[in-house]
Amino acid sequence: MIKKILVALDADSDTPVAIRYAADIARRYAAEVTGLAVVDMGSIEASSRGGGIGSMYFAEKIQENLTAEARSVARQLTKAFKEAMEEYGVAFDVQVEEGVPFERIVEDMKYHDLLVVGKVPHFFYSHPEEKTKTLVRVVKNSIGPTLVVPDAYRPVRRVLVAYDASNASARAMRRFVHLQPFGTELTLEILNVHDKGENEGSQLALRIAKSYMDAHGYNTHVSSIQGTDPAKQIVEFAQQFEADIVVAGAHSVSKLTKLAFGSTTASLLEKSPVPLLVDH
Repeated sequence: MIKKILVALDADSDTPVAIRYAADIARRYAAEVTGLAVVDMGSIEASSRGGGIGSMYFAEKIQENLTAEARSVARQLTKAFKEAMEEYGVAFDVQVEEGVPFERIVEDMKYHDLLVVGKVPHFFYSHPEEKTKTLVRVVKNSIGPTLVVPDAYRPVRRVLVAYDASNASARAMRRFVHLQPFGTELTLEILNVHDKGENEGSQLALRIAKSYMDAHGYNTHVSSIQGTDPAKQIVEFAQQFEADIVVAGAHSVSKLTKLAFGSTTASLLEKSPVPLLVDH
């Protein structure tokens, strides 16, 4: 059951969507939502570094200005968050912290059941157009699941579980079942994309997964398709199925060029038109 939800606040258009999803889940379980704004001191310091000794004074002034600007944005974000929570009638808390965004989010997730965050987060408030690796690092290091949302809201009634029988995909499926963020009155499809010659194994894995989901009260269907590009086929299937959310496991890898996930999950994060619930 979900009792504590964390929403990472930034100035993107997907933050109000994240707040709405969090509020919907919170109302279901009478949970509390924490709005977290982080003043990215690391990026501020890096962007204000000067060249020589004579530039130290100007670097300090730049840092002071950027910090003041970022704090002002953080205050605006928390104000908008408070107003939204009051409108939704949900219990809430607000945190404004300074430091490295992913570190602060990961630390706060030790005491929350679910993180909700926009798909394209820009936590460097002083330069909102600058992309960061915060989301990558959060998903890789967080001990809890992350609901990554686009910039448009849609009620969740149809769920697609991308299941390849790996430990990561099994954990993601189990986490979804145990948390029940959208209840059990859902149409749920478990999809396995397999290589040529692996249809029998795919069918067996799906039968076992369906039995597990059925035992927890879900209306479960399964599909097995052959293919070599799982991410593309999952996205295409999600569109045909009219899924409102995709559940997937994150496979950690060493290179950030793969977004710290397995290549399938990285592509899903980039291409999925609907929210993605990720766990690892």
